[in-house]
Amino acid sequence: MTESSSLTSALLARVAAAIREVGGWLPFDRFMAMALYEPGLGYYANRSPKFGQMPQGVAGQGSDFVTAPELSPLFGQTLARQVAQALNATDTDEVWEFGAGTGALALQVLDALEALGQAPRRYTIVDLSGSLRERQQATLSRHAGRVHWADRLPETFEGVVLGNEVLDAMPVQLLHRVGGQADGVWHERGVALAGDGRLAWADRPTALRPPLDIEGPHDYLTEIHAQGEAFVRTLAERWTRGAGFFIDYGFPEAEYYHPQRHMGTLICHRAHKSDDDPLADLGLKDITAHVNFTGVALVAQDAGLAVLGYTSQGRFLINAGLLDAAKDAGPRENAMLGKLVNEHEMGELFKVIGLAPEASAQGWDPVGFASGDRTHRL
Repeated sequence: MTESSSLTSALLARVAAAIREVGGWLPFDRFMAMALYEPGLGYYANRSPKFGQMPQGVAGQGSDFVTAPELSPLFGQTLARQVAQALNATDTDEVWEFGAGTGALALQVLDALEALGQAPRRYTIVDLSGSLRERQQATLSRHAGRVHWADRLPETFEGVVLGNEVLDAMPVQLLHRVGGQADGVWHERGVALAGDGRLAWADRPTALRPPLDIEGPHDYLTEIHAQGEAFVRTLAERWTRGAGFFIDYGFPEAEYYHPQRHMGTLICHRAHKSDDDPLADLGLKDITAHVNFTGVALVAQDAGLAVLGYTSQGRFLINAGLLDAAKDAGPRENAMLGKLVNEHEMGELFKVIGLAPEASAQGWDPVGFASGDRTHRL
């Protein structure tokens, strides 16, 4: 057996055992958590390459997808300008990054803050993926005295929080409506075992509903985000001072649950290709869902946080000084910057939401939301 097929077989055996333990049906959010984070086997818990600009097997660089820090160091350098303002405005000297990937964003932010004379006293990476820590440590070796790692939040903390493509990797529940708005029946979609031992979809009637009524006579598949919302609540309970910026692909609620989005947003990534079958190739591909930013904002406010702003990634980066930072960039670097800000690339699909404890939200306006703020559309 190849290493990848052995990994998949081992993870499949654990998922099958979990299905049997709960009586034959595993909710999708539990399956997604195992597929991504099962110790030693899940996608983010194994040692397979994940981040990079080239697909697996090309030029010796294997990866499944590229994130903004891998596209251009100017992404993190520009974000650092917002971090510097937030550190000053909230009188804090720590940065917390969730899901740091290769460590590229942390390196860019730390280098830029150092150049600005505002290096934080401490930079803590909170990451469920122990397999990535070694790579992060190598990437961040010159900041070794400043960078620390944690696998959970302390009971209380303060500082500026960063999360780039973190919320999309939090397990979601799948809801499937059979029939139209008037008489359709909602089911929760889970995972079961077929007769031959393969994984198969299985739906059960449920009282769960999307946050909006969805018009139309058609069947409808979508996601709800209980675990992502629980993360925001936990953040609010423990965060005493600071500001946070979460960058991810997603929509406000009215777009997320639009009648035409009838197949949901769940998607898998492998070798820079996407597919919609999370039950195949366990442990070898990423599984994500778009973020419902309205849900994030409402939960944050209910838990005592303020929404500092919400806008597209492109607008946020331009507000924060990307064009000034890129004034000496060459043709290749400008091409990468285009991917970050152009509407038909990451610039519009990706959004940025700013959050803060109420007391830290007073008396300043984050530069990233200076123009084009869309909070009113959440």
